[in-house]
Amino acid sequence: MKVAVFGQTLYAGVFAGLMAESGHQVFWCDVLKKPTSEQAYTQDEAVKRLLEQQKANGFLKYCNFSHIPLDIDAYFFSFNPTEEIQAIEILKELKSRPMIHPKLMMNASTLGLHGTDKFARILSEDDWIYLPDSIQEGNALPSLIQTKQLIVGTSSERAQTKIKELLRPLFPRKQQYLFMPVLDAEFTKLSISGMLATRISYINDLAVVAEKLGIDIEQVRQGMAADSRIGASYLYPGAGFGGENFSHDILTLTQTVLGAGARSQLLAQVWDINEQQKEILFRKLWNYYHGDLNGKTVAIWGAAFKENTARIQQSPIHAMLKALWAQGVTVKLHDPQALPEIEKVYGHRPDFIYCTDQYDAVKDAHALCLLTAWKQYWSPDYPELLKTMRHPLILDGRNIYDPSYVKAQGFAYMGVGR
Repeated sequence: MKVAVFGQTLYAGVFAGLMAESGHQVFWCDVLKKPTSEQAYTQDEAVKRLLEQQKANGFLKYCNFSHIPLDIDAYFFSFNPTEEIQAIEILKELKSRPMIHPKLMMNASTLGLHGTDKFARILSEDDWIYLPDSIQEGNALPSLIQTKQLIVGTSSERAQTKIKELLRPLFPRKQQYLFMPVLDAEFTKLSISGMLATRISYINDLAVVAEKLGIDIEQVRQGMAADSRIGASYLYPGAGFGGENFSHDILTLTQTVLGAGARSQLLAQVWDINEQQKEILFRKLWNYYHGDLNGKTVAIWGAAFKENTARIQQSPIHAMLKALWAQGVTVKLHDPQALPEIEKVYGHRPDFIYCTDQYDAVKDAHALCLLTAWKQYWSPDYPELLKTMRHPLILDGRNIYDPSYVKAQGFAYMGVGR
């Protein structure tokens, strides 16, 4: 088939790469007036390599809108919440083209409930389906390829036949598809995000209690994960979750529940717990120095909302920076990928130092705060830290270090629920 992909999300990159690898002719167009950058999603090396290979093989073409063939069989739309207007403009341009209908239209955008219906009203002659974005940043390709059952929102048998043929190289068996009405699928997507967020906030809530009782939450977490009814996924205490789409899903689901007149306050509490959790390292730092932070220097390792991505939307870094600067603290920040994104938001200021080397960030620091669990942070050079830091204090916002070992190296250590 000939497939046109619109949007520059991670899902768009994964879908374009995998469809091209499967032998489809893929045309990837980001916006109306310019082609998608060939460097799309360079922060995911596996996706980048796949896209480069398929471009070299001739199955993937980056193009602008005017160069998309008229005989496209399927269209794939993947936009973030802030890009809805752009998506609508593209759909209106498609409507003006002399296309033969119906075409297979796949909405994989994160727009909440009725997003697919809003698109379908513009191109009502086509077969619309909704594909929930289940891509995990940092684990993008396996998160789709290893899906046990793919949720597809459509009530049209014709659309079901088309999508099964398009995705047959990845999902060849009919039991691999879970078809349901579009609105049901959209609500399912929100509900999955809500469940995952609830697990994160629940373990973070337990961590606060465990710390007060002198209990190591890591032992508790492992015990809970050993129960087959619970498992380990999204059960790690830390400095809070982030991510634009994930956070948008939680807020959308919360508003949907309240708008339906339901009395449940669970999701609102989940969100509140997470927002408070983003300041947990600052509170620990404040207590350690008895509120005397003015003039001190704090090193931060990690700004991205999770490892293996450059995205900083809803990351704990924002709450941390705001709180530290309010106390007159100078911040020295390192992140392997997210520094350019941080610079776009905060620019340059005298109390903010960007460091391209993680050990430059800790020089003369009164504390080291770890916010993102990048692999390169897991085994630091403790003698080097001890030599260059002004005070040997490590605040571990992801519980990646062994408290006993760190303390034995001469550091004061504080984790989450430990």
